[in-house]
Amino acid sequence: MNEIFSQGHESKTIRVNMLARVEGEGALHIDIKDGDIKNVQLNIFEPPRFFEAFLAGRHYSEVADIVARICGICPVAYQMSAVHALEKLFEVNIDPQVRKLRRLLYCGEWIESHALHIYMLQGPDFLGLHDALELAKTNPDIVKRGLRLKKIGDEILKTLGGRAVHPVSVRVGGFSKAPSQKALNGLLEALTWAREAAIETLQWTTTLDFPDFELPYTFVALSHQDEYPFNEGEVAVSGTAGQARYAVSDFEQHFKESHVQHSHALHCLYHDQPYLVGPLARLNINVDKLSPNTKKALNDTGLSLPFTNPFKGIVARAVELLECIEEAIAIIETYEVPASPYAEHEVKAGTCMAATEAPRGLLYHHYKVNAEGMIESAKIVPPTSQNQTRMEADMSVLLPSIQHQDESEIAFACEKVIRCYDPCISCATHFLKLDINRSS
Repeated sequence: MNEIFSQGHESKTIRVNMLARVEGEGALHIDIKDGDIKNVQLNIFEPPRFFEAFLAGRHYSEVADIVARICGICPVAYQMSAVHALEKLFEVNIDPQVRKLRRLLYCGEWIESHALHIYMLQGPDFLGLHDALELAKTNPDIVKRGLRLKKIGDEILKTLGGRAVHPVSVRVGGFSKAPSQKALNGLLEALTWAREAAIETLQWTTTLDFPDFELPYTFVALSHQDEYPFNEGEVAVSGTAGQARYAVSDFEQHFKESHVQHSHALHCLYHDQPYLVGPLARLNINVDKLSPNTKKALNDTGLSLPFTNPFKGIVARAVELLECIEEAIAIIETYEVPASPYAEHEVKAGTCMAATEAPRGLLYHHYKVNAEGMIESAKIVPPTSQNQTRMEADMSVLLPSIQHQDESEIAFACEKVIRCYDPCISCATHFLKLDINRSS
């Protein structure tokens, strides 16, 4: 429900109390004075959940299950960042087939998350619709395709992780149980359909009407020498801040978190500047690592990289959707059941870091562990905190051109920019309250 409060002739406040199609709750505050945009604040007002604090004092073997609860959409990313960090400290050697299974698990998470966002969360924006329910009325086949794609991602998660939400099989060293070849082969028929559906999805996203909104971005993503990044690689920087590569262990030397008064979420900056993580950054940095079939499908669209329009993030997600399906099929067709689902290891004291790519972008974990394997401290930097300042900057660019529109139109335009990022603020379902203060 929109609420408009007139405050004399000098200021006006507008609140959009609930917005579906973004995970989490927050607010947007805008100050306009004499027609100039003076302040744009994306407020994350949900109470902190203190995951970093209550990891302290827990045994390292509990970490994967605990951090999975941070997000119901991308639990695998939190699990993988955690176990990769701990495995570096413990010097664990992972069986090549277990490594394949981890990438397959990641494929499942990206497939379900990208399908959900493309079809249910952002897609309706381009069609002038309020939600996927309206889209289902006007074009039910599109919605059915999206739901079927998401279900296939969920099936991969269930097959490898035991369940689609908060998988239970991930552990330091690998998995508690490895799937049989028969179980994985059972996914191939659906994935074969999904490959064609993903190509159709990519073609559909390129027909959408993208606003003229090209911006100078600094892109940040993992980059691996041989493969499209999921869970390994260096931190690569590209765009307006120049080109750079850093070891994940050096992340905190270049990327600094700080508290801002208007948000419970920390803001993270690269050398004091906002930057962008997520599909748009990954694709621009790693396009050469795509599979041949995905490269061909991207080339067939006629679009050229780099993408510097946040609204084309939906295209980048569609490209990654196809890439995940291509890799999932390739992994299953070459899979051999490992001799053991996990590698034995010895506990060591020390600090460890790792970063993986959640569907929404780079996710960094840092742990300090004692000789008994107890976590002494934890630091987690999620994608949304990294993108938050960049989202505010995008809206600061947008607002001057739309400030004279009706307040409901301004709110909707700002919401659409935010949804480009698919921010995952928490596991809730509502996100935005909008305040606009006008004065002269």
